[in-house]
Amino acid sequence: MLSDLWDVINTPLLYATPFFALFAGIELASFALLDRAERREPGAEGPPGDRPKGHSWPDSRTNLVMGMGSLVSTAVLKAATLVLFVYLYAALAPWHLPTDTWWSWVLLLIAVDLAWYTNHRFSHRVRIGWAGHQAHHSSEYFNLTTAVRQKWNPWSEAIFWAPLPLLGFAPWTIYVAFSFNLVYQFFTHTEAVGKLPRPVEFVLNTPSHHRVHHASDPEYLDKNYGGILIVWDRLFGTFQEETHRPTYGLTKPVDTYNVFTLQYHEYGNILADVRSAPRLRDKLGYVFRPPGWKPGPRTGPGTAGRSRRPRGAEFSPARAASRWYGGAARTGPRPRR
Repeated sequence: MLSDLWDVINTPLLYATPFFALFAGIELASFALLDRAERREPGAEGPPGDRPKGHSWPDSRTNLVMGMGSLVSTAVLKAATLVLFVYLYAALAPWHLPTDTWWSWVLLLIAVDLAWYTNHRFSHRVRIGWAGHQAHHSSEYFNLTTAVRQKWNPWSEAIFWAPLPLLGFAPWTIYVAFSFNLVYQFFTHTEAVGKLPRPVEFVLNTPSHHRVHHASDPEYLDKNYGGILIVWDRLFGTFQEETHRPTYGLTKPVDTYNVFTLQYHEYGNILADVRSAPRLRDKLGYVFRPPGWKPGPRTGPGTAGRSRRPRGAEFSPARAASRWYGGAARTGPRPRR
């Protein structure tokens, strides 16, 4: 029975994988043909100028390696959380929703997508979350292979999925719904598709919206977190229209194809910052504040150890969470490591 359940949980991604490979291959082949055609054009021997390339073979290989690694880490996450979610569902859920009705699946897909939005926003706005998620954003190209450039430490997803079994959704259905969510998102990682009809762009996450999300341009940072639906961003004030071709990657490029560096370098940066901070609140700030946060400057004699920030403005995890969910506005773009 357990093997049958495990097969059901993994079926959507297993069936989708050959199509991922097919479409990614078609896209990469089109890039190669386009590059060849441009080289044949008169005067095309020099720098590409305004003809930016959509891929790099070393980058695409790195994406695929990181994708294969994520299959292992995701399987471990599913196995570990399945036990927890079964307990929450069986022992604590006040009701159990049916698994054989269309409306319960629609409700679940919406709930999973909202959970994705909250986890995705957490992963950008809290540094310890960003440390894992930044690997997905580290490519300076945007194509279908970028979609599989996934993190190897998806621990935060379990936190944001935990309310779902408590709401009565059977644990195995959560994994199936999330797999469909990921399948949809795969096709948003492309520059081959322009803007879609306005009703589609208004409701759904599209390649145009997701290109904004992967950008390092100041006006595009921390926008468009939605998975399938972009309405969450419109509702919670994180939506940004695509107004120009984005610059992809991190604001501070890592400049390596070493997958271990790409996956874990930010955890090392956090550890170094925590060790260098003399005060506990600054240590906590380096972990739970947004990426790029720095302690306030100190003043002269008699004020050693105190910040110029007003009293009561020191870091508090509870206050930070409250401001995050309340959508507090930022004073400017944040740098990323």
